[in-house]
Amino acid sequence: MKVLGITGWSGSGKTTLIVALIPRLRALGLTVSTLKHAHHDVDLDRPGKDTFRHREAGANEVILATGRRWVLLHELRDEAEPAVADLLTYLQPVDLVLVEGWKTGHYPKLEIWRSTATDKPPQFLNDPMVIAVASDPMLDPAHYGRPDLPVLSVADLAGITTFILRFTRAL
Repeated sequence: MKVLGITGWSGSGKTTLIVALIPRLRALGLTVSTLKHAHHDVDLDRPGKDTFRHREAGANEVILATGRRWVLLHELRDEAEPAVADLLTYLQPVDLVLVEGWKTGHYPKLEIWRSTATDKPPQFLNDPMVIAVASDPMLDPAHYGRPDLPVLSVADLAGITTFILRFTRAL
């Protein structure tokens, strides 16, 4: 499986881009899965529901299955947060996994950079795993010491899709 991170500061449009790219990539015949990291506590379950009660009682894992989908709820308890590589082992084989978040992960990344979204510097300055930037407004990576870094417009979905298609076939 090829893994491509979609990275950027909060509010840069990572999720919006991923949601726009998935149907385009699928239309080209690629199978796609995603991993999403959240910095806050998220619970997909609700108090009082059977699965919530199972976890509350101490179950390490609970699978909730319906006729349309299933979900595995794994309680970390005292375990460390898993790395991307660990989580990838839970996915069925696909052509491409898009990873949102995990800015410091050691895998190729496409950075979304919007100077209007943050006062923080681009991540590609300190992360050699950033292999391209989708920006708005366009930036000159040579100015930042990365003259060979491909730069795409965030609005150019066809160009970003082509870049990702080449990426999946090149590795």
